[in-house]
Amino acid sequence: MNVSVENLSTLERRVSVSLPITQIETEVDERLKKLARTVKLHGFRPGKVPFKLVAQQYGPQVRQEVVGDTVQKSFGEAVRERNLRVAGMPKFEARDEAPSPQEFAYSATFEVYPELALGDLSQAKIERPVVEVTAADIERTIEILRQQRATYETTARAVEATDQVVIDFLGTIDAVPFAGGAGQDAEFVLGKKRLLPEFEAALLGMHAGESKTFTVQFPADYGGVEVAGKTASFEVTVKRVAAPKIPALDAEFARQMGVADGDLTRMRSEVEANVRREVDRRVKARIKDRVIDVLLQTTPVEVPKALIAEETERLKDMARRDMEARGMPVGNAPIPSEMFEAQAGRRVSLGLIFAEAVKKHGLHAKPAQVKAEIQALAESYERPEEVVKWYYGSSQRLSEVEAIVVESNVVEWVLGAALVTDTPLAFDTLMGSDAAVAASA
Repeated sequence: MNVSVENLSTLERRVSVSLPITQIETEVDERLKKLARTVKLHGFRPGKVPFKLVAQQYGPQVRQEVVGDTVQKSFGEAVRERNLRVAGMPKFEARDEAPSPQEFAYSATFEVYPELALGDLSQAKIERPVVEVTAADIERTIEILRQQRATYETTARAVEATDQVVIDFLGTIDAVPFAGGAGQDAEFVLGKKRLLPEFEAALLGMHAGESKTFTVQFPADYGGVEVAGKTASFEVTVKRVAAPKIPALDAEFARQMGVADGDLTRMRSEVEANVRREVDRRVKARIKDRVIDVLLQTTPVEVPKALIAEETERLKDMARRDMEARGMPVGNAPIPSEMFEAQAGRRVSLGLIFAEAVKKHGLHAKPAQVKAEIQALAESYERPEEVVKWYYGSSQRLSEVEAIVVESNVVEWVLGAALVTDTPLAFDTLMGSDAAVAASA
């Protein structure tokens, strides 16, 4: 087998291969002989079909299979011998200008993985958030949990900021109704940010049975393109006003929070544990985001176009499935690749950098690390030992945990090499309005 390699660009290669045509002919002959032992043709007993007829009937198909197998095998040998790391699918082409009539020739054009040199991290600056969780933070979280579990009782008073309302409404723009601008018996809890602030403000002070007309200015970046930036007129009738009734902080509330014996002290401890876990997760996520930025800034990568194309298609498929899960079927409608190419390039670059860091610095996941990660993941469940068994019962689930550990190892390596400054961060800034979500996880 003769092989030559041509550099078409920094990453693009063309491998030209030629090999004796007798190699293909011999393999075709052997496969046809094997096929002749079992093939069935009308008028002949199995295994008694003349070889000439077998060759006429099946020869072209067998030759095509042999050529395909030969190309794949010889190409694999060629790139291994020359240490070429193929990125994406090669483009194979038959070559008419074979060195001699006794040879079969083809070429394969493809990209290779780039050679990476990890950048200098010694001057990279990373702020590591430090968040103090106080007793007051836990009490505020419990209060939010109580508010989230409020029930609503009909009241004769006017609408207040945290009430539940049932309304009929009709919205128009230039006296023309618009999609999504009308509803009957629509139920909302004010203060949940489901309505535009101007709309909520207009409901305050209204009583059940009262109607009102008011205008609302839609933001320029509003999701509905038809109404974005426009002023709408709404006719609203309030049909019911219900005041929130916050559950008492008692044993029954503790049971609602999953504490079977209703012990409030135990409930507070569980809320605190959940909040601290969530704080730790969010702090790590912030650090990881900064580490990623630093790696991309210090290690420029020329990414193979084939890998970007593959990742773009994967992101498009994920987006399609996500939209369908949200009740937004897109069918066969095309999703523009341009929407995902930048993200795909970033993800592929990061993957290449991570892989090089893992290889160069031995950051592979160790069994003890995987075990510790699984135990940490299982802590928040009622039967953690069963969760541990569940992870170890599947190689795929175990691989997912190993990937998490590797990612953590890379982050720790970067933190050890960069200039890290601990920076205080307020609990409320980190958690925003999601504290209760973490506490009830």
